[in-house]
Amino acid sequence: MTDAVLTPTPNDCDLPRRRSDFATFNEAVDYAARSEKGLNFHDMRGSLERVYPFSEMRDDARALAYKLVAAGIGKDDRVALVAETSPEFAALFCACIYAGAWPVPLPLPTTFGGKDSYIDQLSVQLESSDPKILLYPPDIAEMAKAAADKQGCDGESWDVFAHREGPEVELPEAKPHDISYLQYSSGSTRFPTGVAVTHEALLHNLRGHAEATDIGAGERVVSWLPWYHDMGLVGCLLSLIANQVSGDYLKTEHFARRPLAWLDLISRNKGNSLSYSPTFGYDICARRISSQSNVAERFDLSRWRTAGNGADMIRPDVMQNFVNAFADAGFKATAFTPSYGLAEATLAVTVMPPGEGIRVELVEEERLSGRPRDLSRPARYRAIVNCGKALPGMEVEIRGENGDARGDHQIGKVWCRGKSVMHSYFRNEEATEECLVDGWLDTGDMGYLADGYLFIVGRAKDMIIINGKNHWPQDIEWAVEQLPGFNHGDIAAFSIETENGEEAPAVLVHCRVSEPDERIKLRDQIADKVRGVTGMSCVVELVPPRTLPRTSSGKLSRAKAKRLYLSGEIQPLDLAA
Repeated sequence: MTDAVLTPTPNDCDLPRRRSDFATFNEAVDYAARSEKGLNFHDMRGSLERVYPFSEMRDDARALAYKLVAAGIGKDDRVALVAETSPEFAALFCACIYAGAWPVPLPLPTTFGGKDSYIDQLSVQLESSDPKILLYPPDIAEMAKAAADKQGCDGESWDVFAHREGPEVELPEAKPHDISYLQYSSGSTRFPTGVAVTHEALLHNLRGHAEATDIGAGERVVSWLPWYHDMGLVGCLLSLIANQVSGDYLKTEHFARRPLAWLDLISRNKGNSLSYSPTFGYDICARRISSQSNVAERFDLSRWRTAGNGADMIRPDVMQNFVNAFADAGFKATAFTPSYGLAEATLAVTVMPPGEGIRVELVEEERLSGRPRDLSRPARYRAIVNCGKALPGMEVEIRGENGDARGDHQIGKVWCRGKSVMHSYFRNEEATEECLVDGWLDTGDMGYLADGYLFIVGRAKDMIIINGKNHWPQDIEWAVEQLPGFNHGDIAAFSIETENGEEAPAVLVHCRVSEPDERIKLRDQIADKVRGVTGMSCVVELVPPRTLPRTSSGKLSRAKAKRLYLSGEIQPLDLAA
């Protein structure tokens, strides 16, 4: 089917909008079903192929909930769902909620690692979440069933499950403090521990985000983000249901092949668009447009009101490149809406107020790393992006190593408190107590406050400490990216132990050069660049393109890159070849 024969769900209808002011998510689904709005699924070229009103989703969800109950799945049981961007997943997620079970969204296979790696990844998450059943798309049945069998849980494709018997029964009543779902955070230091989120926490976060972005009439969300990541699941699916917003979806793998289809969808929206992406999504689009392209003829981005940015460190240079590339298509820099959040706080902690755009502060690198200023060397600065103000009902504090609260522009650990904070890490009391103290969540991130705005510096666990000096891997990676021929995500920096037992920075770099002499020259250039940043020699390894691993949200995974390198699974190129 095509756009010519399908009519997408409307931006507005007669049902008054409620900004997530429900006691449970069940109530939110029931209310959304009274509207004419819903979810709209598009193919790789952006053509509409399925319209899924909230009313139809609710009917499907209740029918599936009866099948879950008939299968012996009840309150507080876990149901693992491979999170394909599809009507089936949306209905099954809501079905679990109706049945009192906890849906556990799990990732789809990626281009990295292959079949065995995916089976292992699913197995680990199944072991952690201990579900009664794993439900998955038919086209990955072999891999998903292998993972389920490995963990001894039932596994079934959702088209088979849909044909089960499910007589109508009374469904359990949900309460605000019940767990609504388990979320596995792609960037969690405690991965694969599931984050348990209550109905109250979910709706509190969705309400705060709706108020912070001022969702109103004529709004429509366009998204390619994966539904197994908190930004895609909470921000671009559950938020639409709880705030009664129509949405247009591309599958993540389709965006990867044709990223500009995302902007085509936004251009076709006749209302105000809200669409979110990590930095690399904007980067890919800006790189796909040549300087000779007439973007004004293809795109109309003038109604893109909220261009959300989060999930990784926000790069102001990338944002500026996107503005330069698409200003002629009507894109406004003030549409950029930086934010900060994490699965342990449901999703958002801070959001930039509408219309304020990207704001940066230049901070000396010595100050960022906490070491004294070396007056013998020229000062180096990093642009730190303002990630906005705390959501309504959320508190943010910066604390030192001793737990003392710090003042404006003093760098420390970011802590937050509010109803959006998770209930616990599932079946991991030790990890829960480690990061939850008197209702406050230790985010594991470093940053500072200024006039109520939060600036994020980096993750504490990524810090490279050499000879007592702190170095942020982002500074090393960004320095190398300034050399010609490199893209965002081509470099991973971390520390390793050398043969003499000392710590040294190591840099893995995607190499697209084939000549041995050119590779040696490139390695030396990179070493010089890193020496200029850190003041010391580093280990430089050139690796084949697409070697460096990414998290489920598409971010570079330094921790996994280090592990794969040390285990020998990432093999550097032979410079003598």
